[in-house]
Amino acid sequence: MPHFLRPSIRAMAGYTPGEQPRDGAFLKLNTNENPYPPSPRVFEAIRAALTGDNLRKYPDPLGTRFRQAAGRVLGVDPDGILIGNGSDDVLTILTRALVAEGGLVVSPAPSYLLYKTLADIQGARFQGIPFDSNWKVDPAQAVRDASVTFFANPNSPSGTMVDLETLAAWPGTMVVDEAYVDFADTNALGLLSRRRDLIVTRTLSKSYSLAGIRFGFAVGDPELIRHLVKVKDSYNCDVLSLAAATAAIEDQEHLRGITAAICATRTRLADALRKLEFSVTDSQANFVWARHARPVKPLYEELKRRYILVRYMNYPGYGDGLRISVGTDAEIDRLLDVLRTLL
Repeated sequence: MPHFLRPSIRAMAGYTPGEQPRDGAFLKLNTNENPYPPSPRVFEAIRAALTGDNLRKYPDPLGTRFRQAAGRVLGVDPDGILIGNGSDDVLTILTRALVAEGGLVVSPAPSYLLYKTLADIQGARFQGIPFDSNWKVDPAQAVRDASVTFFANPNSPSGTMVDLETLAAWPGTMVVDEAYVDFADTNALGLLSRRRDLIVTRTLSKSYSLAGIRFGFAVGDPELIRHLVKVKDSYNCDVLSLAAATAAIEDQEHLRGITAAICATRTRLADALRKLEFSVTDSQANFVWARHARPVKPLYEELKRRYILVRYMNYPGYGDGLRISVGTDAEIDRLLDVLRTLL
């Protein structure tokens, strides 16, 4: 290993994204992509962005049009919005800005594995706070010297949520990662008026069907956001992503339609899996977490052999399971037919 690399980089394992096969024959239910197309307005906005001087010139570094649109839709101050190249970029900016080398990043666990990766890159420590058997945590578990506590809410892989009362009472600087919140019943935006040390992050990858565009954002105190702008890359969102994201967030009718369809299929999927003797948590996301009395890794491998991808995950103390993205009804029917055969 090259000696000039930082020791923390040499030692870290790195984050492993979900498998992205290039063979179009696969049914992909492993990375929580939306099975439905984005708003038609997105395609119109991209076509318009391809005209004139748009590609020759740098994009708006602050994403002003998007921030104004998101402010109207979400009922927040546009000056309190930070744009990013996907919400992972926003999480990276936050870690760089809030966590000193040797600092401490905390998150309930098991949860999104990227939080530990970001701590490793920063040369910081990471500590997981274990969920109880009902996927709950208590403010008494908070680590007082944490630089920041990350909450994936809804959580992955469980699809469960930490309630707003717990979040409101949690001490210290906190990031609530709401990547899947458009499929949930509640969100943490209402806490922003009560807490200046709270940042809420969102992505357009899931509910808005824009995983290929790469666009996310954070909402927080405008004064904090002004400082975070210093940390981000100068032009971290390109012309096409800004146009697509603005058009997508303005079309809330389309969002409501596809999220309602996914939530209905989510219920049907969970019910069918329980009939196959899976233990399935009640999910508030666009996926379900399913465990079984028999080992599930062979099921994962056999599904893959039959060109169906789900995500196999194994957490010490919590067992292993399959995280299954909610696809269309036809896609879920295909998955269930195979599982019935295998079981």
